[in-house]
Amino acid sequence: MQIEILFEDDYIIIVNKPNNVLIHNSYYARNIKDDTLLDLLQKQFNTDFYPVHRLDRKTSGVIVLAKQKEHVSIFQDLFNANKIEKTYIAIVRGFFETEVVVNSPVKNPDTKVYKEAETFCEPIATKLLEIPVHPYQTSRYSLVKLKPATGRMHQLRIHMNKISHPIVGDYKYGDRFHNRMFETEFNSHNLFLHAYSIQFEHPISKKYISVNTSFPNDWLLIFKVFDWNFN
Repeated sequence: MQIEILFEDDYIIIVNKPNNVLIHNSYYARNIKDDTLLDLLQKQFNTDFYPVHRLDRKTSGVIVLAKQKEHVSIFQDLFNANKIEKTYIAIVRGFFETEVVVNSPVKNPDTKVYKEAETFCEPIATKLLEIPVHPYQTSRYSLVKLKPATGRMHQLRIHMNKISHPIVGDYKYGDRFHNRMFETEFNSHNLFLHAYSIQFEHPISKKYISVNTSFPNDWLLIFKVFDWNFN
């Protein structure tokens, strides 16, 4: 599997992570034996990289990795200080038509402690399908832009479910009937959450970095079927 490179300099590499690829091995995913993103990059470049931030296995899109371990904390400081802007695109259940800020706390899976979390949600497009999904005779979907102000685990998935617009393909927090419809009608089993872009001032070079990603193939199919254009 060839990993798409979005940006590279002497300090970092920014790549487009595919769906269902772990960034690195962990206790929570100890039963998954497939190559991780770090494994794939090591094979591709014959060198090691060091993740600066997290991205769920099921989420595709932009992720920043440092070339030297000692540089990780320099870039992580940008995240901790909210000096990095990340934009995600998601397909959710129902018609989502109004901007909203979701600020309900999210529970840490390790400590079981709830932490403050905030996500800005913006509608992009909607689609009504003449395909019945229990308990309705039609099905409705929305394309949305999500900007997290915090970085809690599963934050976007939890927040969208909290406001009754779960992300399609989310088998933990989502709607099984809509997930099943996407499997049956579109042969899609992936989570429709994509880390689309990232912007920040490079802490070493001081250059402004702005990177957008391409979408996975299952997204392109849905864009075509739903007649959605996104640039």
